[in-house]
Amino acid sequence: MIFPKEFESKIGFDLIRHRLQDFCQSSLGMKRVNEMRFSSNFVFVKKLLEQTVEYQRIQQSGTPFPASHFFDPTDLFPTIAIEESFIEEEPLREIVLSLQAILDCKEYLNKAVELYPQLSQMSAQLTLSPAMVKMLASKFDDAGKIRDNASPELARIRKQLKDEEGKVRRLTDQLFRQAVRQGWVPEGASPTIREGRVVIPILAEHKRKMKGFIMDESATGQTIYMEPSEVLEANNEIRDLMHAERRELIRILRELTTQLRLNLPDVQQAFSFLATLDFIRAKVKFATEIDATLPQLKEHSDLNWMQARHPLLHLTLQKLNKKVVPLDIDLTSENPFLLVSGPNAGGKSVCLKTVGLIQYMVQCGLLAPLDERSTVGIFERIFLDIGDQQSMENDLSTYSSHLRNMSYFLSHAQGRSLVLMDELGSGTDPNFGGGIAEAILATLIEKKVWGIATTHYYNLKLFAESTKGIRNGSMQFDTKNLEPLFCLELGKPGSSFALEIARKTGLPRQTIDRAEQIIGKELIGLESLMKNVAQDKLSLEKRQREIQQKEKELSQALTRYESLADELETKKKEIINKAKTEASYLLKETNREIEKTIRHIQENKANKQETRKVRTGLQELAKKVEPAQPVVVATTPIVLKVGDKVRMIGQEVTGTILSIKGNSVVVQFGIIQSHLKLNQLVRSDLAEPSATKSKRTFGVDLMSKQSTFVPSLDIRGKRVEEVAPLLEEFLDNAILLSQAELKILHGKGEGVLRKVVREQLKKVKAVASVKDEHVDRGGDGITVVVLK
Repeated sequence: MIFPKEFESKIGFDLIRHRLQDFCQSSLGMKRVNEMRFSSNFVFVKKLLEQTVEYQRIQQSGTPFPASHFFDPTDLFPTIAIEESFIEEEPLREIVLSLQAILDCKEYLNKAVELYPQLSQMSAQLTLSPAMVKMLASKFDDAGKIRDNASPELARIRKQLKDEEGKVRRLTDQLFRQAVRQGWVPEGASPTIREGRVVIPILAEHKRKMKGFIMDESATGQTIYMEPSEVLEANNEIRDLMHAERRELIRILRELTTQLRLNLPDVQQAFSFLATLDFIRAKVKFATEIDATLPQLKEHSDLNWMQARHPLLHLTLQKLNKKVVPLDIDLTSENPFLLVSGPNAGGKSVCLKTVGLIQYMVQCGLLAPLDERSTVGIFERIFLDIGDQQSMENDLSTYSSHLRNMSYFLSHAQGRSLVLMDELGSGTDPNFGGGIAEAILATLIEKKVWGIATTHYYNLKLFAESTKGIRNGSMQFDTKNLEPLFCLELGKPGSSFALEIARKTGLPRQTIDRAEQIIGKELIGLESLMKNVAQDKLSLEKRQREIQQKEKELSQALTRYESLADELETKKKEIINKAKTEASYLLKETNREIEKTIRHIQENKANKQETRKVRTGLQELAKKVEPAQPVVVATTPIVLKVGDKVRMIGQEVTGTILSIKGNSVVVQFGIIQSHLKLNQLVRSDLAEPSATKSKRTFGVDLMSKQSTFVPSLDIRGKRVEEVAPLLEEFLDNAILLSQAELKILHGKGEGVLRKVVREQLKKVKAVASVKDEHVDRGGDGITVVVLK
């Protein structure tokens, strides 16, 4: 139940209807917009919202959805239902195109039931015959006309008609050239058609020089259009053939219309589906425009909104490059009523309308301009009392009209009702108006009614502060600049700031002083206290935001420092370990050379004591530069396994582990199998460059390439001719550095770059496999390459 009957116009929903109609592509969708109604059925509302979200996901996916040809044949259905009736080529062709689009949509959704369950369920109910649609479509050519082969008789007639027209054209051209040579034809004129017959334009003064029949004349009368007597019979034949063609076309159209009539319920159901798609599409367009989302829907009464924005105000301010101030509103089963107070023009009525409009939108199946964490309940009834409702016809004053509405609310509102009352109690003596308003609030709260009311009355603010079931709320006000902030604060009453606003508007100081005396010190004191509390709260909130920002910045700086310190410590250990490893290798090489020298000395019977002394010195030096083991242990040990790419320590050749038995390993280096120890090997991607690298890398700085190489290539935005050299260089470096897996980012688009990349990868022998990235990490917009 919605009250009053002008509810939509009072909250602005009629403007939303107009906006949705603008987004519709046909009168089919517009009719659905007009049929849109408030519903308190939770399952139905949830279905409408989920349909909209699913269609939104389709549009965001980038995959073309075949919803098109939104033609409205509603006015043709009565004609189709009559036996032996027919509809003309053009509307029939439009119907066929729409039916084809409907079947395409059904096929699309049938392939994506899990992604779009609500839309798929809607299309699954269609019983339209694809064979019937295919038969109808086969009768039309690309220009939308009935094909010549639609029937043998039509083919015969059109062939004969074409022959006769050719004969007439040739004969007319011959006679026209003769008339031109005689000077009978106006300059620049040519044969034309009048009343379906080919005629020759002749100057009026020469009309009796050509045998024939006058079919027409120009507006000035200076040119006569004559049908030569020589083509009269042929033109008559053409006329007869055109009538015969029309009769055959009508017969064919009648047959096709009969097919529609035999399947009329299915056809009507199909166009109802198309109308719904057009409507849902319009809802998605509007949701995108107002940045709407799907909130959490509750079957019972609930209203906990975050970042609520009035959709119409949002659009208006957007045009001015401004943003609407969002509202956070929380009504609970313990406190289902909110009393909003604050200054005039401070946003109280906008707050009220925002709640009414968004709640109504959701229960009409529209996505809402809320944070998606918000919860929106389902109300069975919404009541509204807002604006000047004076009625001259019913002899009602504004206040009397408000009281009549209050009486209706008290009679019909219940626990699942939402009541919205603007300026409660205004329009009469404040002493009596405030008392009546308090009694109305008390009654509604006893009935556990949900709602929002706005007021300036102190007695109502005090009532809300001391009564269970209702809370105060205030629209914040900048007391320094005397400007409203349009921000709702729950839990405390708001000041009207009447005296401050009066001073700002330029009211004489004497008048304001007198007003203060009349109002009384107690009331002014209370007003000042509320104002000071509000100002202190704003200052405290500002200070709190500044502290939070500084704490955030400090935390980020500390995190960066700790990360940098860890990184530096790790790098330090790596550098030291690397240096010792290289030194150890150099000493081993040197040691071998010295051993050779010692052997040579021994063979020449040198002094054994001196030889032993030299060897001992070398061993002590080797121990000093031996790599520190704890540094290695600090990282996770690398366990080699069969299939790993490995190198011998200090060598550059890469091989593959064939088998591992204890500490012994069989490694395939090219065509050679070697039996080695585990401690002689290192995985290729972790191997240190050889000390003799500069002599055996043929000018390629592998250390530099390894440090700068990134295993992903981004070619988005590149032209096709730019891709080949980039990809070739990327693959060469990857193979040189023994990379295992690569990623190529080419984007989705029309798939051109993806096709070029895949074709070039097929030509590379080092590529083991090619596949799309996981759908959560980019899908077919990224190609994953595994190298052999």
